[in-house]
Amino acid sequence: MGERLFAIGDIHGCLDALVNLVEDRIKPEAGDRIVLLGDYVDRGPAIKETIDYILSLKEKELEIIALMGNHELMMIQSINGERYESGWFMNGGFSTLKSFGIDSFRGLPDRYQRFFSDLPYYYRQDNFVFVHAGFNDDIVDPYQDKVQMVWSRRESYSNPVFDGLTIVHGHTPVPLAMCRKIVESGDRVINIDTGCVYGSFGDYGHLTAIELKSRELFSV
Repeated sequence: MGERLFAIGDIHGCLDALVNLVEDRIKPEAGDRIVLLGDYVDRGPAIKETIDYILSLKEKELEIIALMGNHELMMIQSINGERYESGWFMNGGFSTLKSFGIDSFRGLPDRYQRFFSDLPYYYRQDNFVFVHAGFNDDIVDPYQDKVQMVWSRRESYSNPVFDGLTIVHGHTPVPLAMCRKIVESGDRVINIDTGCVYGSFGDYGHLTAIELKSRELFSV
């Protein structure tokens, strides 16, 4: 029985990479836990299929924790008026609507609406905290600022709330080589978004996971 703890960076509808990463590289066993760091929708080629795959992993009774990303939040907020909807469309929302065959977030079947609406903003296990982007380091309780969790990231934190903790996030793509350097340096703020949706652009175009207890990286 496994007891590994994984995190996977921003997916953006890159289904083939996700399936390859999970089934051929990570190969989760009973007792393992996988934290998905948000941004499952927008821009990529197979958005609905990606969500279906995530839901199927949950149905297999694997320990899957899927977090809220800024793209999921933009999608949810798109029902609040044209300004919100336009902001989402500018950031890839049309590709999500097309993938689901709908005209607005309201058109999603209930099971998908529940999935998106119930996404937590952060997850903590042992000495690790997982979040899509980062935290507001300037307030007493950073866990109260949900906007910062999906929109703003930092390379370091001084708030005593985070003493002894390692923060794992995505949101801002970094080259795979930089991701490896961050992990190898022993840094306590780890960015594993290696820009899978950007294809062969530079050292991006990778979907990356990390196993936190061993600090081992897996990338496809």
